[in-house]
Amino acid sequence: MKARIEELKEKARSLRIDIVRTLHHSKSGHTGGSLSVIDMLTVLYYYKMNHDPKNPKWAGRDRLVLSKGHAAPAQYVALADCGYFPKEDLKMLRQLGGHLQGHPDSKGTPGIEVCTGSLGQGLSMAVGMALGLRLDSSSSRVYAVLGDGELQEGQIWEATMAASHYKLDNLCILIDANGLQIDGEVAKIMGVEPVADKFSSFGCHVVEIDGHDLQAIIKALDDAESIKGQPVAIVARTVKGKGVSFFENKASYHGVTPSDEELPKALECLGESCNGGEK
Repeated sequence: MKARIEELKEKARSLRIDIVRTLHHSKSGHTGGSLSVIDMLTVLYYYKMNHDPKNPKWAGRDRLVLSKGHAAPAQYVALADCGYFPKEDLKMLRQLGGHLQGHPDSKGTPGIEVCTGSLGQGLSMAVGMALGLRLDSSSSRVYAVLGDGELQEGQIWEATMAASHYKLDNLCILIDANGLQIDGEVAKIMGVEPVADKFSSFGCHVVEIDGHDLQAIIKALDDAESIKGQPVAIVARTVKGKGVSFFENKASYHGVTPSDEELPKALECLGESCNGGEK
């Protein structure tokens, strides 16, 4: 497992580089939340989920709903790296004629399950998927990735209440709790803590972890499969902009992309030179 963890760490580093390069090229998109969530997406796509890039609609696949849809660049780089579409397509992020919209689009992008980005709605769709899979007697699981600022939406709690009521143990909710949203600190704008206690009070089995500790993410996801009769909520404490020191913990980089001057410095933080080689 130690070797596997190291492989996943290197994959997460590589995907962070892809995120930074993609956002710099597009001049539009969300940097902070993409970098904070990528460790969880790395474990999901490269360790945990059953999925097939050659057959995106395979009935036996696990489903991933990126409810915090503005972090789409993180999902796009993972999908491209897995082979759902050519990496060259990343250059068309948010460009006319491209299929990589600013928020996930299930109609245009292979590997995207549902259109998300209207915050608060993704978990409701994930609940519907989990119910449908159970009706089909499917062993597939649903993973819903939320942001902590998104928890300010009332629909999140209605969906959680439904997930608990229907005992959806095939649903795993991951909260990318980086403490920041577009206008500043979540706690100052509309406090959502204690997050873990709230999900527990709504009937979830709750685990709280360091969202950048790959071993902790793996354990939480593995353990989630053994929980029966209730959904699982993994509260992952993360750092907005993780991996690039001058992006970290800054709300100003929520929806701002790396400038021409910042790109080489950001790549250096990630152990990469601007021309593509490791330093």
